[in-house]
Amino acid sequence: MNTTTESAVTEAELAAGRRAYELDREHVFHSWSAQKQIKPMTVIRAEGSHVWDGEGRKLLDFSSQLVNTNIGHQHPKVVAAIQEQAGKLCTIAPQYVNDARSEAARLVSELTPGNLDTVFFTNGGADAIEHAVRMARLHTGRYKVLSAYRSYHGGTALAVNVTGDPRRIPNDYGTAGTVHFHAPFLYRSQFHATTEQEECRRALDHLESIIQLEGPSAFAAVVLESIPGTAGIMVPPPGYLAGVRELTRRYGIMFIADEVMAGFGRSGKWFAVEHGGDVVPDLLTFAKGVNSGYVPLGGVAISDEIAATFADTAYPGGLTYSGHPLACAAAVATIGAMREEGMVENAARLGDAVFGPGLAEIAARHQSVGEVRGTGAFWAIELVKNRQTREPLAPYGGSSPEMNTLIAACKDRGLLPFANFNRLHVVPPLNVTGEEARTGLDIIDDVLGIADTFVTG
Repeated sequence: MNTTTESAVTEAELAAGRRAYELDREHVFHSWSAQKQIKPMTVIRAEGSHVWDGEGRKLLDFSSQLVNTNIGHQHPKVVAAIQEQAGKLCTIAPQYVNDARSEAARLVSELTPGNLDTVFFTNGGADAIEHAVRMARLHTGRYKVLSAYRSYHGGTALAVNVTGDPRRIPNDYGTAGTVHFHAPFLYRSQFHATTEQEECRRALDHLESIIQLEGPSAFAAVVLESIPGTAGIMVPPPGYLAGVRELTRRYGIMFIADEVMAGFGRSGKWFAVEHGGDVVPDLLTFAKGVNSGYVPLGGVAISDEIAATFADTAYPGGLTYSGHPLACAAAVATIGAMREEGMVENAARLGDAVFGPGLAEIAARHQSVGEVRGTGAFWAIELVKNRQTREPLAPYGGSSPEMNTLIAACKDRGLLPFANFNRLHVVPPLNVTGEEARTGLDIIDDVLGIADTFVTG
């Protein structure tokens, strides 16, 4: 089925979109792209769970953009809060107190687990990782950092080296002090495991072996996505996060939980680390969902122990826009709207009642689906050419004509997908309705009929 142009989209909007595209192609340098090989989609409008493209098509946003518009587009309460803050105080240097930052810090501290009661605000997730690692290094007096393959932690100099996916490789000169390990991923197990219990135990044994072989006294931190996002939404098996926490305590290593994508309700809990039980990291990084990306904002939630390191010793780091009033006002309004409207609960409910069972049914119908996995409003569909060999529909670290065909088919049917390598991710706003969620799954079900034609065995 093809979408039709909404009557509300005017010719003036379409003309403005065409002009924007022309200027983009003349002047804008796009991230992670070969500039002459891309044809970026123009967005002329967004509202709720939908965007309108440059042709005027209305698309159900099952990507939440970069999995950050957790409350959807143009939420009126957040837009109003930004407008009100702009009328009062647009910006102020970070050395001065401002009420938006103070209240945002209070709310974040209230939501984070344990004694993570001090917040350092950054501009986004990558610099949150940069500063969390810096804090861990200064606190411990150690340098090396452990992080997982199949992970993403940001595009800045250190964060991209902490990253474990192929985007690290062109930027990796072996000088960042990072050591990578295999986290659990049963579907493509590195440990020849056949059960979640085996995968968990062997992954923890592997991590401890790396620590011992590299020298425990060398490591400042383990950086771990509580649930890896861009890398494939591999929910850790029961006991894994608690096991990592125990290992870090045993060897005096700080545990940094990266909640940039998985945090603020995406997994059906405020923070994905809560799925691991009573696990409290030493540092927790966040961004994206804290204010739905309406104004750039990230941060580090800091334990009392690490905060005490800098009580009488200056922390050697800062940002011009740390705790920017417009960004923090958006965060205050976002957290308020999420609580008032029960968005985290809605994400959990949709995961249990719609996405989980719906994707299981889709997997049963389509030979191109190797596995579906996830929680809350955070799911991945692993697409394969052969279920027995698990050959992916696109190579690790790349795309394929088959995946490009599926992405185009989704858009033709009115769905804006999130795709990475051989996967489609189901990551809509947390306040998507049950009807919208089912509509999106119906479109995916239809499109996977095309994917089945690529199956070779």
